[in-house]
Amino acid sequence: MIKVFRLPDLGEGLTESEIVAWRIAPGDTVELNQLIADVETAKAVVELPSPFAGVVSELHQQPGTVVHVGEPIVSFEVAGAEAASSASSSREEGEAQGRQANLVGYGPAVERGGRPQRRARAGATDATGVVPGTAAPDAGAPGVAVPGVAAHGVAAPDAAASDAGARVAAAPDPAASGAAASAVPVPDVAAPDVPSRSVSASASASLATVSDSPSPVSGERPRSTPPVRALARSLGVDLTRVTGTGPTGLITREDVEAWAEPARAVPAEAAQSRAEPAAPPAASVPGARESRSPIRSVRKHTAEAMVRSAFTAPHATEFLTVDVTPTVELIEVLKRDRSFAGARIGILAVVAKALCLAVARTPEVNTRWDEAAAEIVQFHYVNLGIAAATPRGLLVPTITDADRLSLADLAAALAELTAAARAGTTSPAALRGGTLSITNIGFFGIDAGTPILPPGEAVILAIGAIRPRPWEYRGEIALRQVMTLSLSFDHRLVDGEQGARFLTDIAGILANPGLALTLL
Repeated sequence: MIKVFRLPDLGEGLTESEIVAWRIAPGDTVELNQLIADVETAKAVVELPSPFAGVVSELHQQPGTVVHVGEPIVSFEVAGAEAASSASSSREEGEAQGRQANLVGYGPAVERGGRPQRRARAGATDATGVVPGTAAPDAGAPGVAVPGVAAHGVAAPDAAASDAGARVAAAPDPAASGAAASAVPVPDVAAPDVPSRSVSASASASLATVSDSPSPVSGERPRSTPPVRALARSLGVDLTRVTGTGPTGLITREDVEAWAEPARAVPAEAAQSRAEPAAPPAASVPGARESRSPIRSVRKHTAEAMVRSAFTAPHATEFLTVDVTPTVELIEVLKRDRSFAGARIGILAVVAKALCLAVARTPEVNTRWDEAAAEIVQFHYVNLGIAAATPRGLLVPTITDADRLSLADLAAALAELTAAARAGTTSPAALRGGTLSITNIGFFGIDAGTPILPPGEAVILAIGAIRPRPWEYRGEIALRQVMTLSLSFDHRLVDGEQGARFLTDIAGILANPGLALTLL
C-alpha cells in the first residue's frame, strides 16, 4: 500500500522548509528512520528520517522547492498494509496517515488548503453564504507556479539556493473567483538562469483592492494572523485601514506590503500591458549591472529578528580598550601544557569564561523583558549564544549552561558549535534559549562595533581584533597586545552603571587572568 510522508512540523513555529537534497530515489528500499532528505528551515539544515520502511514510490517535491508543513514530499510502497474498503475509510486512513507521517515530537500534521486559515466563527458566513473554514465552491482559478515565492507571497529565503527556482502553487482564492484565471507574466530583474516571476491576474486585482478609506466598522479587530500583525507593526501599517483580500476578508501579508508600498500595487492597465511579450530584462544577460536573488531561510530570519530587536529594545553601547597581553601569554602556556593538549583554547574561549564569571557580579545583564506578563525574568544560568558567520548567513547557536563548564570544556563546546554552524548541521533546538551572546568581530580584523541584540537578550559582547600597540606599562611605554570590547545592552534592563561594571569585570580578567580566582 502507498504511504505518503508529509513535511512534519520541525518546531519553533516554522511553517515551511526548503528541500535541499534527496538522499533517496524512486525504487530505493529504505529502512525505518533512515535519513532520506536534507531540508532547510529559516534557522538550520535538518536531516529528515523516514517514518516508514519500504520502497520509494515517488518524490513529490524537487530540490529547491519550498514546502509547507503538511504537504506531501515522498510516497512509499509499504508491504503488509491493507487497503481501505470504502471512500470514507480511505479518508479516515488518509487523515491518520497524515498524523503518522509526523516524526516523534513534531506534532500532528497541519491540515491546510493552500493558505493557513482561522477556525470559523460561530454563525459567521461569507458573501456566498458559506461558513468560513468549511469547504467552499471551487473558484475555478488554477494555481500559478511562482518561482521563488511561497504561498503567502513572500520570497522564500536563502540566497545560496536562489538558482534552484523554488516553485509553490498558489491555492485558488474564493474571494477572487471573479478575476481572470490566466497568468500574466511580470518581468523581474533576475540573475542569469533564474526564471522570471509570474502572477495571476487575480493576484494583481487583489493588490488593487487596497483602498485609502478605513475598513467598515465590524465591532472587532481586523482579521489577520500573528505574523501578519507583526509585519504590520514593523512597517507602521494600521490594519484597520487595510482591506483584506484573503478568504472571508482575512488580511494577508500581500495586503500589508501593498499598503506600505503603494507603488507595488499593479494597476489593471499596467497588468494588461505586461501581458504583451517583452524583451528579456537586462539582469538576465551575463555581465549585467544588476542581479536579484530571493530572500530565503537564514537571511530572512536574521533580517526579521534584527528589525524586531532594533525597534523593540532601546540599545546602548559602551566601549573599553584593554591590554590583554597576560591573556595572550596564558593561551600560549596552555597550548604547550600536555593536560590541555587538543583543547584548542583561544581568545574566544577565555572571553566566554570571563563573561560567565562576570555575570555573577552583575546579574542584571542575564535577564529578559517579558512585555506580555509585565515582568523581568531573571536567569540563574547562562545559555551563551555565539554569533557565527556562515555561508547561509548569521547564526547564533547557544551553549547550554555555559557557566558550569570549565575553560577546556567551554573551548571544546565552542569548536563543536562553530563547526556545526558552518556546516549547516545546527539543530533548531541549538538556536534558541540564549540568555546573552558574544560576537567575535576581531576575527575579521575589526576593532570595535555596535552589535544588535538578539531578540529577548539583555546584552551582547563584541570582541575586537588584538593588535600590538604602544601602551603605558609599569610607568613606561611598551608594545602590548591590545583589544577593544564593545557591549550593547537593553537599556530597559541594564543601566549604564551596570553595563560599565560588567564590562570592566570582563576586561579586568583579560588584563590579569589571576583575578578570575577571586570570582570563583
